[in-house]
Amino acid sequence: QLQLVESGGGLVQPGGSLRLSCAASGFTLDYYAIAWFRQAPGKEREGVSCISKSGYSTNYASSVKGRFTISRDGAKNTVYLQMNSLKPEDTAVYYCAAKRYFTDLCSYTMDYWGKGTLVTVSS
Repeated sequence: QLQLVESGGGLVQPGGSLRLSCAASGFTLDYYAIAWFRQAPGKEREGVSCISKSGYSTNYASSVKGRFTISRDGAKNTVYLQMNSLKPEDTAVYYCAAKRYFTDLCSYTMDYWGKGTLVTVSS
């Protein structure tokens, strides 16, 4: 069974940092593009960042560009989202998702989803 499990969320003060992890079980992430999404209370889910299967192609939402960094570790079968300079408006449930592509594509069209991890930015 294919599973994605997010971890690393929590409460952090504005200006602080967190690193989210997305660990896969039941399959290898080597063939999958991965994306991070978030959904704040009362808002629609939005794509935050994506990374191609090779890791060479990445994309960031304008709201997080320069503050967030997506990366992947094949040996650990895990994708990370390093979040720096966090703002209260970053508060949301963060989800990772995966889709198998035959090309080295970064996309927000996904097939498999994790259950999310809550990030709260507050003083």
